[in-house]
Amino acid sequence: MNLTPALDFLHDLGTRIAAADPLHEVLDEIVEFVAELVSCDSCFIFVLEGEELVLRASKNPHPDAVDKLKMRVGQGITGWVAEHREPVILAENARQDPRFRVFAELPEDHYQAMLSVPIISRRHVVSVINVQHREAHVFTTREVKSISTIGHLVGAAIEMARLEDEVTQLSDKLATRKIVERAKGIMQRDLSISEEEAYGIIQKQARQRRKSMKEISEAILLAHELKRDRPVS
Repeated sequence: MNLTPALDFLHDLGTRIAAADPLHEVLDEIVEFVAELVSCDSCFIFVLEGEELVLRASKNPHPDAVDKLKMRVGQGITGWVAEHREPVILAENARQDPRFRVFAELPEDHYQAMLSVPIISRRHVVSVINVQHREAHVFTTREVKSISTIGHLVGAAIEMARLEDEVTQLSDKLATRKIVERAKGIMQRDLSISEEEAYGIIQKQARQRRKSMKEISEAILLAHELKRDRPVS
């Protein structure tokens, strides 16, 4: 067996982790490697976030489903795998399995064969890898073991990338809150209105202009800076 591709993959993955790369980049690398390893028609990675499994990466482009499609633990084959921490191997007629759940957003739900494997880190399921084939396909013991092994190796990587993303999102939220608070303060002083009224105006402008509250608040701050720095004639 040629170990070079696997070693290169692990090296690249380790580099991404050390560089604190975004979760999606880490997951895309895993999907690409798994898809090449088993020559599948589809590969998904669902990440466990709280009590929900969220589709975070896909071999095939699904802009309307990635980051939006969710299922509860125990729901569908993917949820069953997360709950029981055991792989599910279906060589054909995957949709006929009583655990199967159809998602209209995913054409892959019509595929015949499916392999779903839990990714575990420190005894906890962190995600699930789904591999699918359009036609009936008997998954070999080697394929199942290979993907399971990858799952064990990348579990910590996924967990670290997810936590890094959560920290980044929290930092962004705190930064946005500070900007909104500053904008509210300016409006309260300049318009002699309450905090609730200032917040309502920002919220309304964001909705009407289809902008984020952060963008509206930044515009208010910029206008205030320009007014303050304007030369007095």
